[in-house]
Amino acid sequence: MRALAVCLFACLLLHAFAADAAQQVRVGGYHFPPYLFKPEAPQPRGLVPELLQALNRLQDEYRFVLVPTSATRRYRDLENGRYDLILFESSQWGWQDTPHLGLPLDIEDAEVYVAAAAPGRGQEYFADFAGKRMALYSGYHYGFAGYNADQDYLGRTFKAVLTYSHDSNLRLLQRQRADVAVITRSYLQLYLERYPEAAAGLLVSERFDQVYRHQVLLRPDGPLTPQQMAQLLERLQADGELMRLLRRYHLTPGDKTAPD
Repeated sequence: MRALAVCLFACLLLHAFAADAAQQVRVGGYHFPPYLFKPEAPQPRGLVPELLQALNRLQDEYRFVLVPTSATRRYRDLENGRYDLILFESSQWGWQDTPHLGLPLDIEDAEVYVAAAAPGRGQEYFADFAGKRMALYSGYHYGFAGYNADQDYLGRTFKAVLTYSHDSNLRLLQRQRADVAVITRSYLQLYLERYPEAAAGLLVSERFDQVYRHQVLLRPDGPLTPQQMAQLLERLQADGELMRLLRRYHLTPGDKTAPD
């Protein structure tokens, strides 16, 4: 019995030593459903926390930890070294003045236009937004607006109502307080899984506002290079865990021929 206790104690010491020896990699994250819900919560939900858990199970050289940031603060936080990398980003989303390294992710998602269904209303409704009230997510960059996320510009030019929730924007449509919302496609699919009765009341565009060209953006002097991060993701893909996560969140490997 004593020998067993000594063995168990030694195993615990080895585990603790391995955990201490692992290089910490801080991953920035802001509220961006379905990729990340409420990063400041005790138990954040979404694809990003699950992906970090999978990466930590995969190996013991690095320990990935989530660092909450915000849509507007994320640029400054990366430059100041508050975190080391951010997942599911795009260099088009305001990163032009922030030093970073990019790793393309072959993962497809998009943003679609959504309106309330009405008799006689079809896809032509999305051809012109002049005079239409747009329901938008504050801090997001939209293709139809030239990726200009300035709130005053969006309000003046597109009569935009800015909120912090896709659900809020969908409710604005249902209450006729907005004409068109722009919703992340993967989130809309999850929303309609939860509320299938809502589908009949919504008209969804067949064209995209933008196709997400997802990237990992890394701090130039951070603990991981793009090549090292790519190798970890390839290992996760090889054992099937990455595909399982993507399917759960209605994401697929990217179609390089998809329109922008």
